[in-house]
This record gives sequence, C-alpha cells and structure tokens, in this order.
Amino acid sequence: MAADLDEKTDRYEGLLAEAVDAAEIAPPEGTPMHDGAQECEEMARSYLEDGRHFRENDDPVNALAAFSYGHAWLDAGARIGLFDVPEEGHLFTQ
Repeated sequence: MAADLDEKTDRYEGLLAEAVDAAEIAPPEGTPMHDGAQECEEMARSYLEDGRHFRENDDPVNALAAFSYGHAWLDAGARIGLFDVPEEGHLFTQ
C-alpha cells in the first residue's frame, strides 16, 4: 500500500504544480472577483508548499491531502470563472 500512496502523492503534487502554472486570473484587476481569484490562487500555492513540507517530513497522507485541497481551490475557481484554464487535458474538470 505504501507504494500506491507514494505514487498517488507524486501524481497529485505534479497535477497541482501544473494547475497552478496553467491557471490565469480571469477577472479584471480592481474587481472583487479578481481579489477572490488571487485568494484562491494563494490558497492553492500554500497547499502546494504545505504538501511539500509534509513530504519532506515523511507524512505522505497529509501531503496527499494538501495537494488535493490545493487543486480543489483552483478547480472550483475555474468552474466559477475566476481562472482561465486549458479546456483540453487532465488538469481541470470541464
């Protein structure tokens, strides 16, 4: 089971890192929606950092949870129009 957890944690870390790079804030600057998008992006980046911290401390369960939560922030933001994201591929739900 540890091998499955390690593989999944690797995969989710990569997925979140790619998603953070791919998501672009959609609403114009100076609007409340832009501010909300920035907050969602900050949360995703924070969870990516947290997940990496957990991995460095041999805590793959919490690392996987952090990577999953981080991706959820971006994916939800994309669904409500806070981010422009690729329409094709595996990074975001459509």
